[in-house]
Amino acid sequence: MTSNENKSVYKSGENAITKDDLVKSALNIGALGMEFSWTYVNQMGLAFGLMVKKMLKKIWHDDPAGYAASLERHTAFFNITVALAPFVGGIAMSMEERIKAGELPPESVNDVKAALMGPLSGVGDAIFLTTIRVVAAGIAVSMAAEGNPLGPILFLLIFNVPQYILRVWGIVKGYELGVGLLDAASESGIMDKLIKGAGIVGMMVVGSMTCSMFWATLAVSFGSGEEVTMLQDVLDGIMPGMLGLGCMGIYYWLLGKKIHPSLLILGTMVVGVVGVYLGILA
Repeated sequence: MTSNENKSVYKSGENAITKDDLVKSALNIGALGMEFSWTYVNQMGLAFGLMVKKMLKKIWHDDPAGYAASLERHTAFFNITVALAPFVGGIAMSMEERIKAGELPPESVNDVKAALMGPLSGVGDAIFLTTIRVVAAGIAVSMAAEGNPLGPILFLLIFNVPQYILRVWGIVKGYELGVGLLDAASESGIMDKLIKGAGIVGMMVVGSMTCSMFWATLAVSFGSGEEVTMLQDVLDGIMPGMLGLGCMGIYYWLLGKKIHPSLLILGTMVVGVVGVYLGILA
């Protein structure tokens, strides 16, 4: 992308998103506090909404109801390697401008965010948590063991400087890429396919999390002697992960009935404790 093309993605006017807005969002309390407002309900969703709040206000400056709906969209479930959250935020803001213009359905932005979470987290965790953090710790520990007080400082610099660079570069490029990508997709007629594909990937992410983040098993058995059969084994023989899928279906139904997520969390804790006490769950 040339410099002229870069300039062309930024609109003019009092309520237009500027590069300065993007950079400030990448370094605001929401972006830097992704892990500090983490909840079991929406994980990093609250922080993501706080990160993009001011830009959403610009986009929906003349539509309070639209602004409220956009805040609700961007405080939904979100989880990613924190340094890559601004990149997704940039793409999301370019999509929000299209949603405001009536060129995209509102649900498309969360479909795209869900599709990006898994792949970007895989890359981000491998780079920052498995590689850079380990290298930084190795250097810092060896220096600290020799009594060098610069060890902890060097650890913070090695681990954080690349992250801050990526945050600023990522949100700017995410916004520019998002606009260019959506333009190309609109012109070629593949936007519907892109949104559908993102929705499919998002559902795959939800499905995999339903299986991998459910840890309860049934302790109920039937039969006697050597013929004892565990009910959990029967269910796993029919379809592995059936119990988690069933619980997810119950939660989905209860959320549809407007049951607050906090009550579901407390209810899950109670059911878990009582189930183990009665020998139903293990």
